[in-house]
Amino acid sequence: MSVTRRSFVAALGAAVITRPALAAAPEMTVYKDPDCGCCGAWIDIIQTDGIDAVAKNVTRESLVRFKLANGLTEEMMSCHTGVIQGYLIEGHVPTADIRRLLRERPDAVGLSVPGMPYGSPGMGPENEREAYDVYLVRKDGKAEVFASYAAA
Repeated sequence: MSVTRRSFVAALGAAVITRPALAAAPEMTVYKDPDCGCCGAWIDIIQTDGIDAVAKNVTRESLVRFKLANGLTEEMMSCHTGVIQGYLIEGHVPTADIRRLLRERPDAVGLSVPGMPYGSPGMGPENEREAYDVYLVRKDGKAEVFASYAAA
């Protein structure tokens, strides 16, 4: 059986029409201190994992005001804050948890990894990590465990 140019073009056109559209990578804006290296390491990780991230350097004072104005309590704060599809991503949150948040779409402020736990994304080797939790921060300020990571 030989393939003619006409049959090839027709088959190619059908494949393009019936192929599902590729999902666009989610976009995140990350507000951070310009001198923080671990923030840049976290951004590199989430970009490698398929989230488009743009860093915006801000002063520490303006970042804290932004966090408080958008529903984060002091106990839930970390070094940088991402904004993605209406949610805040506070600190060194793993990409898998961000994707789960975007799939489930809970009525919440967002996710937080308070402080800077060693071994969380961007904070040292995962195979040496300390145990930490990722919290779902509700709009009333309460937080509940969204995911837990055991010490390695």
